Amino acid sequence: MIAIVDYGVGNLFSLRSSFKAIGADAVFTSDEKVINQADRIILPGVGAFEDAANKLKNTGLGEVVVNEVKNGKPLLGICLGMQLLFEKSYEFGCHEGLGLIPGNIVSFKGKISTELKIPEIGWNELTLNKESVLYKGFSGGEFVYFVHSYFAECENKYVSAFSEYGIDFPASVETGNVFGCQFHPEKSGKVGLEILKNFCEAGDVI
Repeated sequence: MIAIVDYGVGNLFSLRSSFKAIGADAVFTSDEKVINQADRIILPGVGAFEDAANKLKNTGLGEVVVNEVKNGKPLLGICLGMQLLFEKSYEFGCHEGLGLIPGNIVSFKGKISTELKIPEIGWNELTLNKESVLYKGFSGGEFVYFVHSYFAECENKYVSAFSEYGIDFPASVETGNVFGCQFHPEKSGKVGLEILKNFCEAGDVI
């Protein structure tokens, strides 16, 4: 069973449809016991980093997720959920994340041409950077859907795939049993469904 953490800042409807499409047993929950009993965890998120980080902290769900990860449970962060996996975000100030992956979240502003719109909205190509269970059966060149103004800055060893938007930026990251997608797999058609399906099988290879 997959626990999708419901802390008030996720696009749950799209995720519900995606997991139903691949036949996965997924539940939306803010119950610590359900998360503890799950085989793997999804951390969704849309909106502002500070608000999401505060909700995770105030509800205690952030601590629950971190503890489960330390116990070896696979975790996938999606969009803002991926950004929350990092140490800090510089979105309207400086805010602490969950610290599961070393690195920071920074703005495209000042790093890409002013001719490019911020946020990046739309389909973008994946360039695979290392072997990853998320991309089992992939060869690179697949397109996925992004909506974001900020991106992760981290060491190359944590990046499983890049995309390019004025600069190369991490499209997905991972370390051990922690995975993150800056894009929305639940909005990325067949490619996204295959990524979610691969994550559902992640515990078999970690």
